[in-house]
Amino acid sequence: MAADSPLDAYSRIVAGVAAELTPKVASLRVTHGSRRPGESLGSAVVYTGDGFLLTNAHVVGRAAGGTALFSDGTSSPFTVVGADPLSDLAVVRAGAGTPPPAVLGEAEDLVVGQLVVAVGSPLGLAGSVTAGVVSALGRSLPTRSGSAVRLVEDVIQTDASLNPGNSGGALADSHASVVGINTAVAGIGLGLAVPINATTRKIISALMQHGRVRRAYLGIVSAPTPLPAWLHERVGSKEGLRVAELIADGPAARAGLRVGDILVSAAGKPVTTSQDLQRLMFGDAIGKPLEITVLRNGALVDVIAEPSELAAA
Repeated sequence: MAADSPLDAYSRIVAGVAAELTPKVASLRVTHGSRRPGESLGSAVVYTGDGFLLTNAHVVGRAAGGTALFSDGTSSPFTVVGADPLSDLAVVRAGAGTPPPAVLGEAEDLVVGQLVVAVGSPLGLAGSVTAGVVSALGRSLPTRSGSAVRLVEDVIQTDASLNPGNSGGALADSHASVVGINTAVAGIGLGLAVPINATTRKIISALMQHGRVRRAYLGIVSAPTPLPAWLHERVGSKEGLRVAELIADGPAARAGLRVGDILVSAAGKPVTTSQDLQRLMFGDAIGKPLEITVLRNGALVDVIAEPSELAAA
């Protein structure tokens, strides 16, 4: 086989990503308390040079800490800095030295068919590496924390197989930049990863600084619906969100929104999916006026709402 064959080039890329990231992906042995005795396993990606690692919220659960094991045989106790079940992201901090951090990429730049490599450390030994392609983008992953339900938006679907214990590991592009944190097996030969993008970077920053993510809410249950043709050019989109239900005495109801209203824009930006609203619902929106434009009885109506804080589970 020629040295420059496509298969050889593919192998070199995967081997290069594995060599770069395997030392930077730890195995987590998570120690649970009396309510859930024993240990569970997962993976984590070194995020900073001073010991912060990224993993999944479902990997750490309600645990306070455990042990991180690296591919060079070293280990370190870690503490859970913060976990956010609604994004399935968590930050832990190792108490001893860690390898250099992985480089984070940008999931927004991914395209379907692009090569990706999943790197985990399910047993804390030499790591686990699988390769595949991005099979779909824009998927949604339902998550729950108590009574609160959210969709993790723009989840990456890949056919790079995920092994048990790979949750919390890295999904990387061909340059070994981490574009996602592996989170779930979607079916035979399919895996899902939480993307690294502007929204998740904001979540990670909040977890590092405050140990939790403050979220705002409006109290709307909605569904996408087509906009009339005369509105397309005016608002720059063909769909809005029809209000199907309002939480009694919630921020949206108090602001005067009605069932049947079609949300056209919020904070001056088009609203076509529930994710468009979710992007606005972080801590800095709590108690601040939010201008919402709705289509009601054939006319555009402006409403000012003040999002409230979503109660912790």
